[in-house]
Amino acid sequence: MSQNHYEILGVASSAPAADIKQAYRRLATQLHPDKHGGDPHYEERFKAVAVAYQVLADPDRRAQYDYKLQQAARQAEEQRRAATQGSSGPSVYGMHVPPVATPPLRTRPPAGARERHYQQRVPRQRVRFNRQDFWLVAVIVGLIFLFGISAKIVMDRVAASSNYDDARRAFAQGQWQAAYSYLDQALSFREDFAPALRLRGQLAQDINHDYPAARADYEAALLATGGDPLSPLDAARVLFRLGRCQVALHQPAAAELSYCRALALDTALAEAYLARGENRLLDLHRLRPALADLRRGHQQYERAGRPVPLPYLQAEGAALTHLARFDQARATYLLALETQPEDGRTLFLLGRLAQQMGDSASGCEFYRRGAAAGYSYAVAAAEKCRQKN
Repeated sequence: MSQNHYEILGVASSAPAADIKQAYRRLATQLHPDKHGGDPHYEERFKAVAVAYQVLADPDRRAQYDYKLQQAARQAEEQRRAATQGSSGPSVYGMHVPPVATPPLRTRPPAGARERHYQQRVPRQRVRFNRQDFWLVAVIVGLIFLFGISAKIVMDRVAASSNYDDARRAFAQGQWQAAYSYLDQALSFREDFAPALRLRGQLAQDINHDYPAARADYEAALLATGGDPLSPLDAARVLFRLGRCQVALHQPAAAELSYCRALALDTALAEAYLARGENRLLDLHRLRPALADLRRGHQQYERAGRPVPLPYLQAEGAALTHLARFDQARATYLLALETQPEDGRTLFLLGRLAQQMGDSASGCEFYRRGAAAGYSYAVAAAEKCRQKN
């Protein structure tokens, strides 16, 4: 070709891409065949400009084109040197032939640092998402989800245990409100934390006398199946406390069931025998089963070296009185009186027992002492004795 692409566009071989683009637009506008009535000369020049721009606008093709120009220039230089060194030049059939002048090829100097971007470009492949990739992503997402859930469960357990330990310390020190607060926080992390439910129910029952709240906590503790379920002995004690709450809420049948379940888990739970006997006597009116429970609980207390609580001694004496076992009832009441000599209710029961046995004088004396202790029924009975005498 007579002109290279740089000459066709009229730019230097070191021209930047912006100058090449500007030159192409200018020449394409000037040489467009429509402006020259379809003149073949302009049409050929227009095509040459388009071909030159296609080569020089692509960095890879431009780099290859520059390399070809350099090779051609190097070959031309070697031919020139060979022609200069030979005095007469090459000969053909003994005749000297003058060297053929080769037009110099113009090349640009090496590209600067900003233009050293001629690299082989690998065509970008289209990413395809197959079924194997889908399952792999699903497994990874599932593992991440399970890890997050596991971490939350562990952190909730740690926080619940820490708050429960703080609640126990506050409970031991008599700080009831602080204990309540710690237990609420522990149960906010673990709703089925049985030890925390049990302790909060105990606070509600013994401190606040909130029997519905205590009953709800005890029932939740018994149903808890988490990492810290109640042992059989602990469950028996929770059932005993649940029965006490049900008695206070006037639910004697439910209390009977709770006491029976407690004793099925722990037959040595003397408190449950005494409480069931009292419930059978006062609310269910089952005298003989009540007396059996009260006596069995009484015996277990004695074997353990523990004093029987006064209300249960009074209930045992009342059961013996209803069964007309007066001597045994009197002995039981006197034992109760030794526990608390000035208890007005015990004195009143002794007075009523004495009257049933036909000893009105002793009965009135017991009524008088009970009235002095401030027991209202004893006051009324002592007044009747006074009026008779």
